Amino acid sequence: MSEINLPEVELNIYSKNDPVEVTVVENYVVTKESSPNIVRHITFDVSGTELVDRVKVGQSVGVLPPGKDEKGKAHRLRLYSVSSPSSGEKGEKHLISTTVKRTIEELDNKLYLGVASNYLADLKPGDKVRVTGPSGRRFLLPENSQDFNYIFFATGTGIAPFRGMIQELFEKDFSNECALIFGCPYRTDVLYADYFEDMDEKYDHFHYLVSVSREARREDGSKYYVQTKLDDEKKLLSPILAKENTLIYICGMKGMETGIYTKLINQGHPEYLEIRKELPDDLNEIPDKKFKRFIKPGPRIFEEVY
Repeated sequence: MSEINLPEVELNIYSKNDPVEVTVVENYVVTKESSPNIVRHITFDVSGTELVDRVKVGQSVGVLPPGKDEKGKAHRLRLYSVSSPSSGEKGEKHLISTTVKRTIEELDNKLYLGVASNYLADLKPGDKVRVTGPSGRRFLLPENSQDFNYIFFATGTGIAPFRGMIQELFEKDFSNECALIFGCPYRTDVLYADYFEDMDEKYDHFHYLVSVSREARREDGSKYYVQTKLDDEKKLLSPILAKENTLIYICGMKGMETGIYTKLINQGHPEYLEIRKELPDDLNEIPDKKFKRFIKPGPRIFEEVY
């Protein structure tokens, strides 16, 4: 297998105590159909700052919302994954994009609005934002990215880095296998669908697989999740997994990795993982909170869950 050479990246060019002001140039909804969950694609113009051409796909930028909380303290910094390739949004090095879901929840009979997400979602082209970063040094494409096959697992806004990664791979005439497995509760929550559907139609070696968990059921009555695609699309995915130059990336809701790792072991692919303790015959017997005492990602898996 080719050696995995991760690029050297710069971190915290701008910090919380020394942020930089950038300009919003676009802000639009990225669900294909009308959805109760509002997710937006937001692009910043970083011209004139030290961020130009120095942010890699897979990294994050921080956003500092204006104002103070109920205790009189400045609102906390929030990190958002970059969804543009390293070459910049639309190939413009001074444009960096991210994907933001409005946080709207009811807690104890009170409506809670996420401070940073709603601040960003309200912004219009021309508005200014204080940002920090970049952050993140491992959830990156290798420098020798064309040497590998990829299986990307995403839930919700965890698709953000994969949008940029896939653009980056294919703008360089990528010829190996690439599969994107995306999971969400309802079909209205599918993100960037037009782009990925077009990619799937255009390239025989790009595979776009969607799991919608709260609508139809699988034949055995179980729900569709990202990990169930390893069974449902076994004919497609097993040959990719069997290749020694395949890498797996996982991004999204914390806990999603447990199901993926369980499927990998059950299908005979323990080489992707670090087995730390003797495993029970039934991996479902391992409590979720103790799972990583038994199983951790190996060098060929890149994980970012939250």
